[in-house]
Amino acid sequence: MSNVYEELREAADLAAAPRRSPSRPLIRVDLSTSSIAAEADRLWEALVPLAAAQDAELVRVGTLGLSWLEPVVEVERPGMGAVVYGPVRPDDAVEFLAAALGDNPAEDAAPWLIGARTPSPGIAPLSAHPFWGPQERRLMRVMGVIDPESLDEAIAEGAYEALDRAVTMDPMAICDLVLAAGVGGRGGGGFPAGQKWKFLLGAPGPTKYLVCNADEGDPGAFVNRVLMESDPHLVIEGMAIAGKATGADYGYIYIRDEYPLSIARMQLALEQARARGLLGTDVFGSGFDFDLEITRGAGSYVCGEETGLIASVEGIRGMPKIRPPFPAQRGVFDQPSNVNNTETYANVPLIVSHGANWYREFGTESDPGTKMFSISGALERPGILEVPFGMGMDELLLGCGGGPPDGYAPKGIQPGGPLGGLLPASDLGLKLERPPFTERGVLLGSGGLILFDERASAVDLTKYFSEFCEDESCGRCTTCHGGSQRLVEVLERILHGDGREEDLERIGAIDKTLQNANCLHGQFTPYAVRGLVNYFRDELDLHIEAKRDPAQAAPGLIRYLVTDPQSEALRVAQGFCPTAAIIERPREDEADDPDAAEPGQPDLAIDDSRCIRCDVCREIAPGAVRVEDRFLELLAVV
Repeated sequence: MSNVYEELREAADLAAAPRRSPSRPLIRVDLSTSSIAAEADRLWEALVPLAAAQDAELVRVGTLGLSWLEPVVEVERPGMGAVVYGPVRPDDAVEFLAAALGDNPAEDAAPWLIGARTPSPGIAPLSAHPFWGPQERRLMRVMGVIDPESLDEAIAEGAYEALDRAVTMDPMAICDLVLAAGVGGRGGGGFPAGQKWKFLLGAPGPTKYLVCNADEGDPGAFVNRVLMESDPHLVIEGMAIAGKATGADYGYIYIRDEYPLSIARMQLALEQARARGLLGTDVFGSGFDFDLEITRGAGSYVCGEETGLIASVEGIRGMPKIRPPFPAQRGVFDQPSNVNNTETYANVPLIVSHGANWYREFGTESDPGTKMFSISGALERPGILEVPFGMGMDELLLGCGGGPPDGYAPKGIQPGGPLGGLLPASDLGLKLERPPFTERGVLLGSGGLILFDERASAVDLTKYFSEFCEDESCGRCTTCHGGSQRLVEVLERILHGDGREEDLERIGAIDKTLQNANCLHGQFTPYAVRGLVNYFRDELDLHIEAKRDPAQAAPGLIRYLVTDPQSEALRVAQGFCPTAAIIERPREDEADDPDAAEPGQPDLAIDDSRCIRCDVCREIAPGAVRVEDRFLELLAVV
C-alpha cells in the first residue's frame, strides 16, 4: 500500500466511522431508480423530520436488489444489527419508524420486516430469505450499504486499493492476471477480457482509448444501471486499472440518456476521484496518467454493438462499422481502442485484490466467477441479484424469484434481450453459463432474464421483439432493415388471422437472408422467431391453422363482448377507451316499447370495428366484459 493511498484510507476511515459503527440509529433508504419509481423520494422527505426528532441519521444508499419490495429501508441500531424492511410507503413513515425504533421491532414492525442483514436479536437473518440465501455477493457487496455519493465510504470499504497496487504492476502482468481469472465480456459475448486487453496493449501508437459500454438497451436488463447507481467507484477503478494494463490514458463511459440517475452519480464520482488524485495525472505518484468522461447515448439500441457505440462517441450517427479493422486497431477517432461492458470492468478490482484463484472459487470452467442477473416478468420476486455461474436457471427464477404469481405455470424464458431468443419452460433446468444456451440456439446475454407464464402468447411476444429489432435497425444495410420488416409483417398477419401454411417457409428464408447482414443486430434478429418455431410450434400452428390463440392476445383472433350492458364500471371505462369503441344502444327491455315515458340508461356495447384490443375496458370492468375466440364457427368445424 502506497503512502498516498494509506493517507486517503486513514482519512476515509475516520470520516466513515460514524456510519460503519453507528452510535445512534442509522436509517438507510434505497434511492435507486426502481425505488424512486415506488415513491422512495417521497418517503425520504417524510423521514427527514422524523429521523431528526429521533436523533437518528438518515442515509441515502443504492439498492439491495429487492425490487418487488420497494421502497426498502434498513434500520441499524447500536448493538442490534442492520434490519431490512419493505415496502415502506410514504404514508407509513410515522408508524413504521416508531415501530422499527421501538422496544420490540420484531413484532411491532412485522408488517414491513424482511430480515436482518447483520445479526440482530430475535429477527430472522436475511440469509434465510429465498431471494437472498443463494447469493454470493462480490460485485454487490457494498450495494445498499454505502452512500453511492460518498467517496469516503467507498474508500473505507476498500475502493481504489486495487488501483494502488495495479499502478506498480507491469501492464502485461495485469492482462495475464485477468486472463487467468477467466473473466469474459459480460455484455453477452464472453470474449476473454485479458486477451482483448493484450490486443490493445500491443497496438502501436501513443494514443489509445478505453470505452465502457453502459448502453444496456435490452428490455428487462438493469445490471449496468444498478452498478452505476449503487457503486460507481467500482466501475471507475476497474477502468483505471484497464488503462494501466493496456497503455490507454483516456476513457469514455457511454451511458444511455434514459439513465439520468446513473449519469448523475457517475459524473459526481468522476469529480470526486479527480479531486482526490485518483484520476488525472500522476495517479498515486506513480507517473500513471488516466482520466475519464461520460458520453450520453441518444437511446439507439444498435449502439450496444461496440462499433456502433464508437461511432456515437465520435459524435456521428450510431451505426455499426464493417470489421476489420477491429477497435484494437482503429477505434475511437481512428485510434486503437477497447470496449468492455460495465460489469466486466467492475470485476477487475476484485481480481487484482484477491487473485485469479479466488475469483475461480465460484463458477464453471467455461464461465468462472459470479454474475449479476436482473430477473423480471411473471415472478413473485423480481429484482437483481448475484449468483455463481453454473446455478440452475430454475433455482434463480423459481427459487429466488418465486416463479409465476397466483399459481400460474411457467411457459417460457426470454434470455439475452430481443436478440437472445426464446426457450420453453422445460429448459428451466439449464445451467447459467454460456455453452448450454448456445447449444439451444439462444444467448445468455448480459444478465436480463424474463419469465413468462401460461397467460402469455409466445407468438405475440415474438412479434414484439421482432418489431423492436426492426425499429432499432440503423437502416444502413437493406438486408437487416428490409428483412426485419418482412418478419414483422408475417407475424402481424398471423396474429390477425391471415396466417398461411407457407409462412413457415417464408420465415426460414428471411432468417437465412438476415445472416448476411453487416452486423450482429441483423444476424441475431431472427433468434426470437427461431425459438418460436423450434419450441412453441404447436402454438404457432394453432394460430395459422385453427385461427385460435389460447392466451387471447392475438388481436385478430379474439373479440370483446359486453356481458353486463348496465355496468357502472363499464361506463367509467367508456371514458378511457382510446377509440370510443364502447357505444350506447337503447335498452333491450325498452326496445319493444318505443312509447316508454321514462327511458332508463342506455345499454353499453362494444363496436368491434373500432376496438383495438387494448384491454382497458376489461381492466376497469372485469365483470362486465369477456373475451372470446373470434372464429367460433371455424373452431367448431376444426
